[in-house]
Amino acid sequence: MKRRNFIRSGALSVAALTIAPHSQARERNIPILVCSRGEEWAAKVLQPGWQTWLNKKNMLDAVEAAANVVELDPEDASVGYGGLPNEEGVVELDASVMAGPLHRCGAVAGLRNIKRACSVARLVMERTNHIMLVGDGARRFALAHGFKEEDLLTDKARETWLRWKENLNKDDFWGAPEAQPTGTINVLGVDDRGDVYGITTTSGLAFKIPGRIGDSPIIGAGLYLDNDIGAAGATGRGEEVIRTCGSYLVVEKMKQGLSPQQACEFGCRRILEVNDGKVNFNVKFIAVNKNGEVGSAQLQDRKKSECSFIMHGGLRSIFPAVVK
Repeated sequence: MKRRNFIRSGALSVAALTIAPHSQARERNIPILVCSRGEEWAAKVLQPGWQTWLNKKNMLDAVEAAANVVELDPEDASVGYGGLPNEEGVVELDASVMAGPLHRCGAVAGLRNIKRACSVARLVMERTNHIMLVGDGARRFALAHGFKEEDLLTDKARETWLRWKENLNKDDFWGAPEAQPTGTINVLGVDDRGDVYGITTTSGLAFKIPGRIGDSPIIGAGLYLDNDIGAAGATGRGEEVIRTCGSYLVVEKMKQGLSPQQACEFGCRRILEVNDGKVNFNVKFIAVNKNGEVGSAQLQDRKKSECSFIMHGGLRSIFPAVVK
């Protein structure tokens, strides 16, 4: 064999190995609905989403219904109504949504006084040719589409904020991740046709500087999907996810042939690399591919940090691999 033909043959062999996981026929565990929470949240979030899927056969409606559960829960301190406020005691919401078939997306950031931020993000995707609306523009857009303006600060969240304010002193380092809890929820879905959908929604870093935006509304950071491959979402320290384009990286690694689990672990290792292996925060990735395979990984071992998914009507949970 001539050298040129040998090299060409070798290149084709490598390419075939790279795309094999997506081109070979495998068992497909779809439809499937996945979220970044587990234990007590699994049934509470996923069952309504799954019922929406059964009723409407619309996976975008299903992931939205699941995410709305957390957004409307006053007991959840990290998403939507009841979320912990910014430095000035005002709740600001971030959310993004993606729909696989046309690779469409929408997002809102710094949204005040409006519940169900992910539903507003969906309207941005469906009713405009924009991708992201922020601040007062996002609020006015929501009001124009029938959303009601409401106070999102619950008494419980206000008391937590007041205690934080009372304990501040001039030597505090603003933004220390260990002092300010984070929280988010990702909901990902693959329907019976293999089309992929996703939502990420949050009230962001507690006690943040007003106007701070995390990874959740940023396409490619807190959420990303490719309808030919699958979807990924991130929770935790948003700044670290933004600077590594975390969810995009995870999906790209699945495109290169990694399983969802391997891709999530790769995303965590990338964050470790850019921090020289020194982290005092957590980031967690979840991912699902078109076949319904699920993966999750995180930087720190956190209790009650499972991810959950539902398929064939049955709930299951996995604990994210800890990457060090």
